[in-house]
Amino acid sequence: MMLKNPAIAIVGLVVALFIASLSLYTVDQRQAALVFQLGEVVAIEKIPGLYFKLPLVQNIRYFDTRILTLDPVEPERFITSEKKNVLVDYFVKWRIKDVEKYYVSFNGDERRAVNRLAQTVNDGMRAEFGKRTVHDVVSGERDDVMYSLRKSADADARRFGVEVLDVRIKRVDLPAEVSDSVYRRMEAERKRVANGLRSTGSAEAEKIRADADRQREVIIAGAYRDAQRVKGEGDGRASEIYGEAFGKNPEFYSFYRSMEAYKQSFSGKSDVMVLQPNSEFFRYMKSSRGAGK
Repeated sequence: MMLKNPAIAIVGLVVALFIASLSLYTVDQRQAALVFQLGEVVAIEKIPGLYFKLPLVQNIRYFDTRILTLDPVEPERFITSEKKNVLVDYFVKWRIKDVEKYYVSFNGDERRAVNRLAQTVNDGMRAEFGKRTVHDVVSGERDDVMYSLRKSADADARRFGVEVLDVRIKRVDLPAEVSDSVYRRMEAERKRVANGLRSTGSAEAEKIRADADRQREVIIAGAYRDAQRVKGEGDGRASEIYGEAFGKNPEFYSFYRSMEAYKQSFSGKSDVMVLQPNSEFFRYMKSSRGAGK
């Protein structure tokens, strides 16, 4: 009898632990729990802690209440007010706000919630891009577009127990076929501007060269004029000196001039001069010979 009592006690303890495990559940700080009884929601637990439930009668479903990210794999294509296609890469930050409404709307299926949210944001983007130009959505009104998208998406998502915290446009690109035409047009425009600048530069260069040539001619003419003036003054001064010297001693001046003429005439050994012996050119030579005798 004493051997059977411990076995019964152990069995009872195991049964008690099993019942307790079926009666207790915990809620994490990152979760919210829905308590179902016979398929109906009877309680919503959002505060972290340990809770009790009726075993075999009630069951629990957990939902992640953290901020989640919707980030499409491929960029979406939209049309602007200019009827131009653009590829938009974006992401959405969202979380479950009303767990019961979320469960009723999507039966707790996160994929259905993501698809619905993506459709809502897509419709909002189509409307926003349809009334703006490419420049507006790229830089001019990008912040306004994101604000309007977040506001409209959040208003629609709250009907399903979801809160949209942010909608961000990461990148706006033109499709390949449009990009090529845009780049070609930009290249042609740049070439046109470059050719205009080259033409302007050539004209300016010619103007500068012409002005430099004119200044050079003016400087050369001025220098030649000054040189001629100085030369004339020098010749005049020399003539004046010669005149004064001639006036003081005409005979010596004549003799000096003859000596200079002799020196210039017989500067080379091969020089030949044909003159008559009684020529005036040899006057001082004759006088020299006469004086020597």
